[in-house]
Amino acid sequence: MIKFTIITLFREALEPYLNTSMMWKAVDKGLAEFEFVNLRDFGLGPHKSVDDTPYGGGDGMLLRCEPVFAAIESVKAKDPSAKVILPTPVGEIWNQEMARKMSGDAHYIILCPHYEGYDERILAIVDYKISLGKFVLTGGELPALVIIDSIVRLIPGVLGGEKSAEIESFSNGDNLEYPQYTKPYDFRGMKVPDVLLSGNHGEVDKWREEHSK
Repeated sequence: MIKFTIITLFREALEPYLNTSMMWKAVDKGLAEFEFVNLRDFGLGPHKSVDDTPYGGGDGMLLRCEPVFAAIESVKAKDPSAKVILPTPVGEIWNQEMARKMSGDAHYIILCPHYEGYDERILAIVDYKISLGKFVLTGGELPALVIIDSIVRLIPGVLGGEKSAEIESFSNGDNLEYPQYTKPYDFRGMKVPDVLLSGNHGEVDKWREEHSK
């Protein structure tokens, strides 16, 4: 089974998606588990502060080391083998092969950063720095959902078809999934390619391979 412990200030932004569709199915089948840790529980002072202004000046606030380390260490105290994922612009660009490698039995802690960023020393406790691309989001919740979804759907038994995850886009390097069609045959003059109606499986496979390149 795969487990994700998500450290966040906004649990309510994550739960609706993780309680729906394939993510819910994975949990219901005992293939995945989602756990939430409120970073605010580890905040400092009477206001449970988790952020502060940056040294050297500048706009915005940064996540402090103390609450982040304390939150992660509280999870690792129960499972020292858990690996920490941080969505960050400086990380490796996420891809299908990375998702596939991480889809086995494991426990991942995902830290969802917020505000202007995080104290650089937090990287000392991170195992995987992951970027979704050259753009910036308000917080780490959306990247966390993308990472989780792309991993969980690859677990055998989550998707309906036996080979659903094997023939889709990026399942083999940079290939794209071949075009697919369903009824009706003719929709507003746009017709299904005749080869797909031929019954010749060899020709169908050849056509699909050519259109996956």
